[in-house]
Amino acid sequence: MKILLLEDDTALANILVDFLEDEYEVVQTYSMKKALQLAEDDKFDLYIFDINVPDGDGISLLRELRDFSDETPAIFITAFHDVKYLKSAFESGANDFIKKPFDLEELAQRIENIKRHFGLESLIELDDGIVFDTKTHMLKIADETVKLTHKESECLHYFYKNRHRVVSSDELLQNFWEYEDMPSDDAIRTIVKNLRKHIGKEHIVNIRGEGYKFE
Repeated sequence: MKILLLEDDTALANILVDFLEDEYEVVQTYSMKKALQLAEDDKFDLYIFDINVPDGDGISLLRELRDFSDETPAIFITAFHDVKYLKSAFESGANDFIKKPFDLEELAQRIENIKRHFGLESLIELDDGIVFDTKTHMLKIADETVKLTHKESECLHYFYKNRHRVVSSDELLQNFWEYEDMPSDDAIRTIVKNLRKHIGKEHIVNIRGEGYKFE
């Protein structure tokens, strides 16, 4: 799992990186502008953002990312205890909130909860008898094993992580292809067709005029 950490307190940032790198890949920055660039240039599984940084704030950053259909789960860490910051954080699209000072084990448990809720474990049980390995891109269906293409694996994982809502073709194209390499909607339809062939039509439902939803 890959985490983008925005924290401007050098001492705390070093502690968090040392702690998180025992299990995860961590990219850390002190700057909101740099964090935005990193989020645009790479794919992350989790954002951990401080609210107050020298060149901006994590809430504005997340709001901007959400405006571009970035649904990566996010945890805010902050020294603020005013409820208005909590309200603003969740309104911007945050998934969790932790106040400084905090125990590292508390952060670990919050991350574990995010992983369970958003399907960020490497092995995901899509249905009885269907297990998806996000690292190897393998589907195990009863006694059969199927190797997905990289894009099929990315899209299936994205459908699953966002199973609470409808995902449009445009959103998939923006998240998994560079602008200059972006194919037509036909590429998404082909991927969906192939995935349905493996896991069943009932699991990826076409919502007419809107996109697809994982059931």
